[in-house]
Amino acid sequence: MLASVDPRWTPQIRPTERTQNKICGHVEAIFRYPVKSMGGERLEVAKLGWHGIDGDRRLAFRRIDDRSGFPWLTASKLPDLLLFAPQRREDGAQGDLPTHICTPDGEEMPAFGEDLATEVGRRYGAPVQMMQLNHGIFDEASISVIASDTVREISRLAGLSPDVRRFRPNVVVRLLQSVPFQEDEWVGGVLSFGEGGDAPAITVTMRDVRCSMVNLDPDSASPAPEVLKAVVRANQNTAGIYGAVTRIGRLAVGQNILLRAATEKGERG
Repeated sequence: MLASVDPRWTPQIRPTERTQNKICGHVEAIFRYPVKSMGGERLEVAKLGWHGIDGDRRLAFRRIDDRSGFPWLTASKLPDLLLFAPQRREDGAQGDLPTHICTPDGEEMPAFGEDLATEVGRRYGAPVQMMQLNHGIFDEASISVIASDTVREISRLAGLSPDVRRFRPNVVVRLLQSVPFQEDEWVGGVLSFGEGGDAPAITVTMRDVRCSMVNLDPDSASPAPEVLKAVVRANQNTAGIYGAVTRIGRLAVGQNILLRAATEKGERG
């Protein structure tokens, strides 16, 4: 860590660090998904904690009869989940967690109520139970990032209007240089959101391998198989990246995003 380096060596270190850190874009949008696979919330400001954005995917429906290591009900198994909208009543709000869920039919039900579990279970065809995990319920990592240019290119290839919500990211990046799938080059590097030593940051751990959920229209849950086919054809079935939080702090739309690339083998190992 730089804080432990002898000050006499500082002039030799700083120029290298400056060449490694560069602005690659800025934060175009921030999303949070309080209940796994349900509708998301678009935010202007969010707190990035050690387990991702506060309030992100802290709730999920568990398939009661499933004994696998991943018992969570997702939209790949029940597309209708996308049409359920988490709500937060001021009189019962607890931090960032939703208190109620609005169903596709417009009925509002308590998030942990039996009526909601019955309704979701009826649509799915098997019993489910709402669960809360304080550290979140994630597929691969606690934070996901995608560039809007990547979304536009996939949509162009699929012949559809761009809709970043299909990809369910936490952070959408407006790139400084418009190059689709530029995120692939960030793997092994570090992204900082904002400038200064206290800016929140993530280490980019892997490319985001996509599944059939990108085919689902966020407003109707109707499938469009051409979306996933476009991702496979254009970029080996990946779009965007996953990251692990290395510094917590405040995320905000408009922040510059700085990249420190992994230029040496040791930084990737």
